[in-house]
Amino acid sequence: MASSSSKKEAAGARIGRLSYWIQSLAYAALGAAFATSFFVFLSPGGRESSQFSTIRHGIVDSSFHEDHQQLDLWSKPAAAATRIPLGLKSKSLRIVVTGGAGFVGSHLVDKLIGRGDSVIVVDNFFTGRKENVMHHFGNPRFELIRHDVVEPLLLEVDQIYHLACPASPVHYKFNPTNVVGTLNMLGLAKRIGARFLLTSTSEVYGDPLEHPQKEDYWGNVNPIGVRSCYDEGKRTAETLTMDYHRGANVSVRIARIFNTYGPRMCLDDGRVVSNFVAQALRKEPLTVYGDGKQTRSFQFVSDLVEGLVKLMESDHIGPFNLGNPGEFTMLELAQVVKETIDPEAKIEFRDNTADDPHMRKPDISKAISMLGWEPKIPLREGLPRMVDDFKQRIFGKDGTSSSSDEQQ
Repeated sequence: MASSSSKKEAAGARIGRLSYWIQSLAYAALGAAFATSFFVFLSPGGRESSQFSTIRHGIVDSSFHEDHQQLDLWSKPAAAATRIPLGLKSKSLRIVVTGGAGFVGSHLVDKLIGRGDSVIVVDNFFTGRKENVMHHFGNPRFELIRHDVVEPLLLEVDQIYHLACPASPVHYKFNPTNVVGTLNMLGLAKRIGARFLLTSTSEVYGDPLEHPQKEDYWGNVNPIGVRSCYDEGKRTAETLTMDYHRGANVSVRIARIFNTYGPRMCLDDGRVVSNFVAQALRKEPLTVYGDGKQTRSFQFVSDLVEGLVKLMESDHIGPFNLGNPGEFTMLELAQVVKETIDPEAKIEFRDNTADDPHMRKPDISKAISMLGWEPKIPLREGLPRMVDDFKQRIFGKDGTSSSSDEQQ
């Protein structure tokens, strides 16, 4: 009996030890699984943390200077980042917007952030304003870098919207023709396999002899005129963009933007809509240059932003005209501004500036058929939104003049 009892005790001990080891292994496996889940889902990934390691609540000042290497346009580009088929929005994109603190750029940033993308704004604040993007401060998917794109910049992104360029005569006449920024951004797109969108301009058509203007019209330009620094800079930028596409297989898109208006335009920047609105609000005469019979087409900024995004996500390179084909003479525009702000406003005629185009109207049939885009907001609907913004910036919310914004 004793022998039988001892055997049972030994067997029980072995079973107890076996149960102990099984429980230990189970707890160890459970702990390993928990730790793995913690580091995978809760800790910042290597790429995300390395790329968003700078301050998001203020401005990062990027003033470094890299040694410029000899341009190697024709070498094999870096492997493109894994892309999601168009239409399948299963993850957010990482996007850089040069000039993203400016008028159009800041509205584009709003659109991209709103749909869930991570956005890096690069701006030297020549015409951009920190106030245009301050409402994104604190958002972990937003970053603002003070940097001039004429100096190289290293980033890892999926898309590059290149908007960095003064677009008003007051500003670009004092800027020498400069395509270095475009060259640097194209080089970045080539190195990291990002898609690049160039915002060109209707100014490439010069003083057109074709009306309305189609994308295959080569223009009527004066390469040595006072406006030529802007016109020729954009024409050269288009050429460089196609060079990088054909020679280095960079994925590119080209938009030719026509006159655009809306909130956040710079005050008194020489563009006719902002001039008229600011003058009418200040009870000043509306300045019309020449006889006022020159024509322009005006699109609201949200329509333009929608077109830029559709172009970036399309399979088409372009160029595409992005503008509103509704055409107004300068006198007709002045009358709309008077009706919106002050019917008693006076009109003052002055001598016209050199090389001012006599007419400008986009043919957008290509954008309609290939992008499914056309503007939706007419001038009489969009102008009051711009007026409300200008009122706050000129007079302040309390109705008094805002000196800081008067300088913008």
